[in-house]
Amino acid sequence: MVARNQHLVPITWGSPVKFSIVQFFVSLLFAVFFVAAVYMSRVFVTVNMIREKVDVTFSGDSQSECDLFSGKWVFDNKSYPLYKENDCKFMSDQLSCNKFGREDLSYQHWRWQPHHCDIPRFNATRLLHKLRNKRMVFVGDSLNRGQWVSMVCLLDSAIHNPKMKFLSYVNGSNLIAFKAREYNASIEFYWAPLLVESNSDDPVNHRLPERIVKSHSIEKHGRVWTDADILVFNSYLWWRQPHIKVLWGSFEDKNGIYKEVEMLRSYELALKTWSDWLEIHVNRTKTSLFFVSMSPTHERANEWGASSDQNCYSETDMITKEGYRGSGTDPRMMRIVENSIDELKTRGLKVQIINITQLSEYRKEGHPSIYRKQWDALSEEQLSNPSSYSDCIHWCLPGVPDVWNELLYAYIFQQ
Repeated sequence: MVARNQHLVPITWGSPVKFSIVQFFVSLLFAVFFVAAVYMSRVFVTVNMIREKVDVTFSGDSQSECDLFSGKWVFDNKSYPLYKENDCKFMSDQLSCNKFGREDLSYQHWRWQPHHCDIPRFNATRLLHKLRNKRMVFVGDSLNRGQWVSMVCLLDSAIHNPKMKFLSYVNGSNLIAFKAREYNASIEFYWAPLLVESNSDDPVNHRLPERIVKSHSIEKHGRVWTDADILVFNSYLWWRQPHIKVLWGSFEDKNGIYKEVEMLRSYELALKTWSDWLEIHVNRTKTSLFFVSMSPTHERANEWGASSDQNCYSETDMITKEGYRGSGTDPRMMRIVENSIDELKTRGLKVQIINITQLSEYRKEGHPSIYRKQWDALSEEQLSNPSSYSDCIHWCLPGVPDVWNELLYAYIFQQ
């Protein structure tokens, strides 16, 4: 302690200064602690930044070791559904099962749980920020449209001002768009059930007795969606017949050449045209590409041990047999998709497959069945046999397609 009458003498260079060795080590120790504190604070910030990056992709094992598509369904009535059917103003009457009389709503409360990691929680606001000033386009058939409706409902739940969201649609157009004004984001669906041009391209009048495709022509469709920032494709259900008639020429040309082609070969031709278009026309630095695998159907109840004359009608439980696969799934078609995508990869273009097939196979209770809008009047014979008009192809919402979009969300942010 310094005495009150002691005078402090300023230190000047060249003056003899008494500086004890104890004071020296105390000062040195203080300096060491100070530097260490600064270093640790930087490390702490860096580590937390890394953890945040991991949290928005995949928690648990690393993405390279984690198969998001291998897992099990877990009942979760606290976190699911991710939105309410009645709250989504853009819901489709084809998919709103509760509205059309379905009382058992357990199908809304299932969460997909991968075996070795967790799917990141869907954050609608975060995705809207990602989509600011961008276009996200779903291209394909009515199953892809169902996934688009699911995505719209998921995003709609985060936009509370009704004036800041709307649908844009021109009668007769293949394109319909959900617009989020605040973000200048457009989430769109484009009707092209066979990806290439066909006689089923009309978005309303496409149920024709004969299916014809122009396997070598995609320009009419491609010019609409090529410049999108995110493209999500599917094409499967409309190919499910033994042969497809392929046209060389135009539908208006009476001299066009028609040929009956085995289904798998015609599918291969179409995907070759699709992949060639992507390789040449897509901006690789801008556009992210996804292909959603085949969505299974549940039209033959004997495949899961029920009566052979039944289907998904009245089903309330899922299939529990691990690895179950019904006859509505054709692995040969999926191999053609995989081969096309592998070939694109060798040409420097990446397309990520969103493999929804196996996880959806278990969900025989997730279809609309009879609980949807019926576009045509039902006969007395149909009414007496509900299985005869049950929809075991599409999916109720909220429901299975929401999980497809959770998987898509994970890969969008992983990229």
